[in-house]
Amino acid sequence: MLKRINWTRVFNIFAWTGSLAGIVVLMSFIDVKKKDIICQNINIRIPGADNFIEREEIDAILARSQGVLVGRKLKEINLQDLEQSIKDNPYIAFAKVYADMNGVINIALEQREPVLRVVNSGDQEFYIERTGLKIPVSPNFTANVLAVNGKILEHFSGKVDTLITKKAKDLFKVALYVKQDSLWDAQIEQMFVNDKEDILLIPRVGNQKIVLGSADSLDVKMNNLLEFYKQVMPKLGWNTYRTINIKYTNQVVCELNKIDSTQLTNSVDTIKKQIPKETINNQLNKSI
Repeated sequence: MLKRINWTRVFNIFAWTGSLAGIVVLMSFIDVKKKDIICQNINIRIPGADNFIEREEIDAILARSQGVLVGRKLKEINLQDLEQSIKDNPYIAFAKVYADMNGVINIALEQREPVLRVVNSGDQEFYIERTGLKIPVSPNFTANVLAVNGKILEHFSGKVDTLITKKAKDLFKVALYVKQDSLWDAQIEQMFVNDKEDILLIPRVGNQKIVLGSADSLDVKMNNLLEFYKQVMPKLGWNTYRTINIKYTNQVVCELNKIDSTQLTNSVDTIKKQIPKETINNQLNKSI
């Protein structure tokens, strides 16, 4: 018994086949036409106000890669090589190079975003960028980010590289945390690693050092510090303490500056009653 022909399906198949054939012919035509197009201009987009790399430096990279581009046929220009040359720059996180039918070579860039400037124990300087890679400092631009120095053994080869030591990874974690919180981004301006390998936070307001220790339980530690700021500092003042130690989870241990201990004892006793979860250990006339 003969089956009934589904003419709708047959029509759809012919329509799709015709469309695909048309697209192939059109793309072939465009490709042939594009090869005869002369490069008229180079459009470079560098988003962001803070730039490690300027238009002139991109122009120099293009010139070193393939010489003068404007005035040449697009078929003579290797766009993939241009793209790779730009990606080889340590400050470029992403690059896309393509040409349009008007003879314009378009270059879209994304720069690396530093979050921490490091000076290690050997006086090497480098940045750690948002994805956790080490990148070199620039002679032309200084990023407005946290800085850290002290006992930091993380080595830098001079090229883009991953973090190796736990201490460097901890510093990166803290820098990201600070940058993503508007309060701490405004309050913390520097970090330091002491001989005990504790991370110290240096605030903008107040002359005390904040002993963080490591980046373990970071959210808990910083919340403890925030509560201490809210409940203790308004009563005793921002310059009362020499150090605020938050390295122990759920505990705040403080060291007083050289001031009237009698006056402070009464105030501290009152505060202890208000903050039962926090321990304030006053150690007069002792160093960190």
